[in-house]
Amino acid sequence: MKPLFNLVLVLCLMMGMNMQASAADPNPDLLKVALLPDENASELIKRNQPLKDYLESTLGKEVELIVTTDYSSMIEAMRFGRIDLGYFGPLSYVMAKSKSDIEPFAAMIVDGKPTYRSILIANADSGVKSYDDIKGKKMAYGDRASTSSHLIPKTVLLESAGLEADRDYEAHFVGSHDSVAVNVANGNAEAGGLSEVIFQHVMDRGLIDRDNVRILGYSGEFPQYPWAMRSNLNPDLKAKIRDAFISINDKEILNNLKAEGFAAIEDSDYDVIRKMGGLLNLDFEIGRAHV
Repeated sequence: MKPLFNLVLVLCLMMGMNMQASAADPNPDLLKVALLPDENASELIKRNQPLKDYLESTLGKEVELIVTTDYSSMIEAMRFGRIDLGYFGPLSYVMAKSKSDIEPFAAMIVDGKPTYRSILIANADSGVKSYDDIKGKKMAYGDRASTSSHLIPKTVLLESAGLEADRDYEAHFVGSHDSVAVNVANGNAEAGGLSEVIFQHVMDRGLIDRDNVRILGYSGEFPQYPWAMRSNLNPDLKAKIRDAFISINDKEILNNLKAEGFAAIEDSDYDVIRKMGGLLNLDFEIGRAHV
């Protein structure tokens, strides 16, 4: 009887969690907006304050900015309806989409297009001057569920130099993109990969000495970080949210985000990320990517 009881208990818990997600208010007075925790939380809140003010004014609702402890927590928060909108990385979006009823609606336009790339860097004194030199060294990545600070640079090393994590070099996860830059600059890792835009943020904030790092190269272009929302939000509210982002022309908001504007997107834009995950044999567990 005990195995049967355990099975019933698990099923009840699962039903309760699904009911929690589906019971989320379709037209909340307070919109909970999660920001991908790829940089320092206080910096993210500060940078997105003008966006918060704009959304409150445009939508006529209160907005709360949330930075979760890690990517997994953000994916789970969306899964259980604890957030209404989320600014995801491409990989974390794909993972969240596989477990949640959400839809992407907008992405930043940078240099005239809604795409971005990763940058691979090395410590200037490490002796690493090319991708091949990373063999036998320590490579810093951000979060396991990061696209531009894990999935993309790992693919670049595999396709460009035939280097496989754990076989040819040590993969060292440090949490955020800015932590990757700091660890490489300080010599805690010989090389690392992160978003090119965030690398520029790190430089602008003076977190590292530019002379301490060497740029090894860049990835190709990939679809930008998507904004996504709960699919069970009120249809009129979803339309207003989508229009609010696409219509942003406030210079302070755009300058803070290093963007020129926002473009409409759809789920199929991220099929390239799903294919890349297959190339690396990623096994997606709840809220976490394992290799």
